[in-house]
Amino acid sequence: MAKLLFINGPAEGHINPTLAVVQELVRRGEEVVYFTTENFRERIESTGAIVKTYDGEKFFQAFRGGGGEHLLYKISGLLRTANIVIPSILEQTKNERFDYIIHDSMFGCGQLLSQIMLLPAICSTTSFIQSREQFTELLSTFANRFPSQVQKEAEIQFKEMKSSIKQTYAVEVPSPYDVFWNPAPMTIVYTTKLFQPHADSFDESYKFVGPSISKRFSMEPFNFAGIQEEKLIYISLGTISSNNALDFYHVCFDALGNTEYSIILSIGRQTKIETLGPIPSNFMVKPYVPQIDLLQKTKLFITHGGMNSTSEALYYGVPLIVIPTGKDQPAIAQRVSELGAGVRLSMEGLTSTQLKDAVSTVFSNESYRLKAVEIGKSFQDASGYKQAVDEIEKYKLQQGI
Repeated sequence: MAKLLFINGPAEGHINPTLAVVQELVRRGEEVVYFTTENFRERIESTGAIVKTYDGEKFFQAFRGGGGEHLLYKISGLLRTANIVIPSILEQTKNERFDYIIHDSMFGCGQLLSQIMLLPAICSTTSFIQSREQFTELLSTFANRFPSQVQKEAEIQFKEMKSSIKQTYAVEVPSPYDVFWNPAPMTIVYTTKLFQPHADSFDESYKFVGPSISKRFSMEPFNFAGIQEEKLIYISLGTISSNNALDFYHVCFDALGNTEYSIILSIGRQTKIETLGPIPSNFMVKPYVPQIDLLQKTKLFITHGGMNSTSEALYYGVPLIVIPTGKDQPAIAQRVSELGAGVRLSMEGLTSTQLKDAVSTVFSNESYRLKAVEIGKSFQDASGYKQAVDEIEKYKLQQGI
């Protein structure tokens, strides 16, 4: 079998969807060397892959060195990570030969490494994909949103980073799109055409395989006994958004406390339960819950709208209330709303009345659940990680691997 170099950034939402794919590749006989940061070592090693790491602290320092909020600054930050990641990978693999590379779409060095190492490449996309045209429109909105001087400085910084990369590694950076999305001859997208906005914009090189659903790593004991499933609501803002969410939790208590609903609230590792104050009797508050298992019992999921959490809920036909906090979450919330699988709310200025009314709306209107079931069926039919690996095998044959 072949030897694969898998490159990913240090982020839960980018790592987790790949775990089942890597495990299936290893099961089929592939040798996988997976590069990321040390804190993900154990969960990736559990798939059977060989794990090698680069310096995560220096990675984030380089990325943040891009500057302000303009998208071009963030893209320049991704290019800055090249000087952390590429030398480390080249040094640690100098005596190895690989047959191909899979790299993350938003990890700014993947396409560069495929050029440097002369490897056939596959792109792994864990959120909605954008075409070049859509991305160009997005860049235009930033150009209009910021003062002309900021736009000019952002463009200069990007051109300087392009020049530096070419001088250091003798490879071209064609455009901001190539840095942000890392296009490759084949791209695996972990959703379906039904859920992907403007799916018809993408040709056959984009493989919409559906969510890669698998058990979360590091499961802890969780007692489901006594949970009333008839009106069970699960609330979670994910691993990052939960860190500064006390006000939101109090809105939840005010809106849903001492009602007919049974509510499980996951607050993450950083928030201490004792800081929440009095907890209504119909709330169960935990730092962690086995999300996949819980969603199979849940009737409504209140979420920040991360792609993984949203996909897992829809996979099991659970309607949503999506309250985005950043990144790609507004786009995901918008898609859930426009497809009719849930309600979108704004975190800014959120009131208990708004949340209570949204919960009542979803529970009283069967159409939300039916649409979630429809999307979930498209996810299940796509078969996720198994289809992803099937597509990888086809690509290898095309490349003579």
